Order: sequence, then structure tokens, then C-alpha cells
Amino acid sequence: MKILVCISNVPDTTSKITFTNNNASFNENGIQFIINPYDEIALAKAIGLAANGNGKVTVLNVGEVSTEPTIRKALACGADEAVRIDAAPRDAWFVANQIADYVRTNPYDLILTGRESIDYNGAQVQSYVAELLSLPSVAIAKKLDITDNEATIEREIEGGKEVLTVNLPVVVGTAEGVAEPKIPNVRGIMDARKKPLNVIPPIEVTQLSKITSFESPVPRGTVNLIDKEQVNQLVELLHSEAKVI
Repeated sequence: MKILVCISNVPDTTSKITFTNNNASFNENGIQFIINPYDEIALAKAIGLAANGNGKVTVLNVGEVSTEPTIRKALACGADEAVRIDAAPRDAWFVANQIADYVRTNPYDLILTGRESIDYNGAQVQSYVAELLSLPSVAIAKKLDITDNEATIEREIEGGKEVLTVNLPVVVGTAEGVAEPKIPNVRGIMDARKKPLNVIPPIEVTQLSKITSFESPVPRGTVNLIDKEQVNQLVELLHSEAKVI
């Protein structure tokens, strides 16, 4: 089985986020980048499915040369090979078109992504890729099993869960529960240096959207602590200051 895992290069969750160019650009200075955590889940599942000679795992990233440490980490975790499409990922539509174009000439039995990236939280790439390739698509997968040419997927829906059976090939966006992210060991890190990383040029894609500015969240205000015996005071503050009642 051939498995493609699409990975994003995202800021570490502990990073302090700032902006430059009059808030029109994300400031990358001093930022530690990592594999998107939801993509790590997809990668771990792919490696598990391909274990013991049952398949081959390719990781794909749309990004510039600065993303290669992240790609090498994915190889160290157990992926067999990697592809980097040499372009800055300007939006989900651009990224999805790059992935779909590559897959058209390099078909896979299973394409995995994370449910979303933790930087923009768009949750769009997986669905776009499936639509562009005319493949079935399942998002927010909490469990994934493959038997012969069929995938059984448990996914979140409002108020419960849904279990689907889908023929391969399929595009799946993974969430927590599908697998536990892997931590590369020393041997994996050494082997990653020898594994192939193919860099290919991007295709032209019509730009449909553009970020004009970023805005930081409003700073948290002060917290009023009310004695548990002062119920009337709490009600008054909820009414006059919080204005929720």
C-alpha cells in the first residue's frame, strides 16, 4: 500500500507570535517550527499501517528550503521518502493544488492529512485535495482501519460519532485518537540523512485570497475574585460589568 502524508511546518505552540510590515506579515524571527501536531498523528498512523513490509510512506510538504528540518524529522520518525514542493504555502487553495498535481502523476492508495493546521486552523486542504482529485474525503477521523481495499473510519459529528466504510483511494483528515505521535530515536535520525528528499517546482495557481493584515487577540482583563458568600455581589457584577444577565 502506498501512503502519502501531507505535513505542514508550523510555529511551536509555545512561540510568542508577533507581526511586521505594519501587521501585514508574520514575524518568523526566533520562532521554532515543528510538524503540525495533527499531521504527526497522520504520520504515526501511516507508519503503523506500512509496518512489516505492508506499505511505503511518503511525506509531502509545500514549503521553502527552511522547512527541510521538519521534513527530516518526519523521515526520522519512520517515513520512507519525502517530497518538498518548492514554494511558500500562501493559502489552502494553493497548497491543495500543489498536492493534487503531484498525486495525479504519483497516485497513492491512501492520502492522510491532519484535521487542520494549528497556525491558521482552516481545515480546508484535505477537502480541497479530495475534490481536485475526485476522491472520497473523510474529515475529523478519530479511528482508521484498513482491510484489503477498504477503509473503516470513525469520525466526530455533532452530538456523537459516525462510522463509515470507504473504498480506497481516499483522503482522510486525522484527529486525536487515530495514533500516538512518534518520537524519533537516534537510529531514525541517522537513517533520515540517507533517505531521499525530492524537491520539485510548483505549478501556477490562480490566487483567490490574500492576507491583508494580522491582529493579535485582545489582552485578557483583570479578574475579580468574589467571596463565595457574596452571591448578591456576584449577580450585580454579572449584570452591570459582564452584562451577561
